[in-house]
Amino acid sequence: MNGELIWVLSLLLIAILLFATGKIRMDAVALLVIVAFVLSGTLTLPEAFSGFSDPNVILIAALFIIGDGLVRTGVATSMGTWLVSVAGNSETKMLVFLMLTVAGLGAFMSSTGVVAIFIPVVLSVSMRMQISPSRLMMPLSFAGLISGMMTLVATPPNLVVNSELLREGLDGFSFFSVTPLGLVVLVMGIVYMLLTRFALKSEKQDKTRDGWKRRTFRDLIKEYRLTGRARRLAIRPGSPLIGQRLDDLKLRERYGANVIGVERWRRFRRVIVNVNGVSEFRARDVLLIDMSSAEVDLREFCSEQLLEPMVLRGEYFSDQALDVGMAEVSLIPESELLGKTIREIGFRTRYGLNVVGLKRDGEAMNGSVVDEPLQLGDIFLVVGNWKLITQLGQRGRDFVVLNLPVEVSDASPAHS
Repeated sequence: MNGELIWVLSLLLIAILLFATGKIRMDAVALLVIVAFVLSGTLTLPEAFSGFSDPNVILIAALFIIGDGLVRTGVATSMGTWLVSVAGNSETKMLVFLMLTVAGLGAFMSSTGVVAIFIPVVLSVSMRMQISPSRLMMPLSFAGLISGMMTLVATPPNLVVNSELLREGLDGFSFFSVTPLGLVVLVMGIVYMLLTRFALKSEKQDKTRDGWKRRTFRDLIKEYRLTGRARRLAIRPGSPLIGQRLDDLKLRERYGANVIGVERWRRFRRVIVNVNGVSEFRARDVLLIDMSSAEVDLREFCSEQLLEPMVLRGEYFSDQALDVGMAEVSLIPESELLGKTIREIGFRTRYGLNVVGLKRDGEAMNGSVVDEPLQLGDIFLVVGNWKLITQLGQRGRDFVVLNLPVEVSDASPAHS
């Protein structure tokens, strides 16, 4: 074994270890490997950069862009919602439509991304239908693998083989050359999963864990006595709120209005944007507000600030579970924040989340809780981005996330 081969294998092993540890970004590792090959004389400079002009590399990069576009515009997520509405409570229909949908999407975007999108959908459906997640997870995995056989661009090996055929002067594949074979395998896969699913865990899902039932957004809103407090108010052109920072407006102090989110058009769909103290408002934003004070005249508030009340349906928060989350959190006994108020902590600015409710000795407190000194054992309800909720428990030294609602299963990884 010559020294050059040993060097290449050693560099490959180092790259694999760096990929596995994740301490250095994957793209940085890949570029460092190229630089190492050039500096060692293993490759010339033109050889090292020839990959960047390879049609396969460019096409795969374009496919990642298309896949991300499908996720960010909500197309892929809408497919999951459609799947749930069509299949209803039938496990058989769910399995068939799940495999067809995943294979269809995976034919035009990364199968890994498709599977990641549908994992929370499957978990949520399994919980609702009271079946073991494995009964749907295995078909999900099979469909993701089979999707690579559906089109030319469905998986990189197809592109590499096609490129080599063209390079040798032979006829390449057309876009749908492999589709007939893929469809046959997909049908066989669906039939196979329908026949063998009973070999997977068949016991009903226990609705409780350690005797505790996972609650929904609606349950938490009721427990913390927040029913009827939420408002949706659209900012009209000319409103004094436009261009102003949230902290400068003092809406909580003046009106008892706690802005917990903003609906805004983004990437062709309306999403709920997380807010903090430096967030600025725009015309036609829709404010999601928790009105903690019953004494405030909503009509007067809207008139002064040029706001237009919007319809707020009962299942609003559940419908928006992709963009906004809820969780019960508490302070740890060693926290230095004990005895301080939510306002003194600067909770919204510091953590990007809003405290909308507080329980003490098992009883929910009425009205605004931001000026209530925190005590050991207090449990408060926070609203905001799922990722920030997770970070509050993982990175914070003061808080522990106690309970997450059922809707956390609906949160896509792209949003969480």
